[in-house]
Amino acid sequence: MTDASELAARHCVPCEGGTPPMARGQAKAALATLDGWSLSADGTTITRRWDFKGFARAVQMANVAAWLGERQGHHPDIRFGWGYCEVAFTTHAAGGLTDNDLICAARLNAITDG
Repeated sequence: MTDASELAARHCVPCEGGTPPMARGQAKAALATLDGWSLSADGTTITRRWDFKGFARAVQMANVAAWLGERQGHHPDIRFGWGYCEVAFTTHAAGGLTDNDLICAARLNAITDG
């Protein structure tokens, strides 16, 4: 199993249609190394929520996630409001999770938790 620091050192690779999604068991095992992330009920998305004491920090977090997505070419879904920011990764072309989602989650953790 790859640990979070190894994932954070990697870069996303372009996915195209036909890329198979990660099996649910594999996704659950990988998430064990990624603090704060949870797997959706259908096993296709990983999500993390950050809580803050105001709006400006939530906006900053959303901007960091957007910046990372742009740098990696793998864009998350981002929700934020007063006191929170939620980031979700999935690989739409694969119809579920791929290594790119785990790489981006690990990189976001390294930025925010490091």
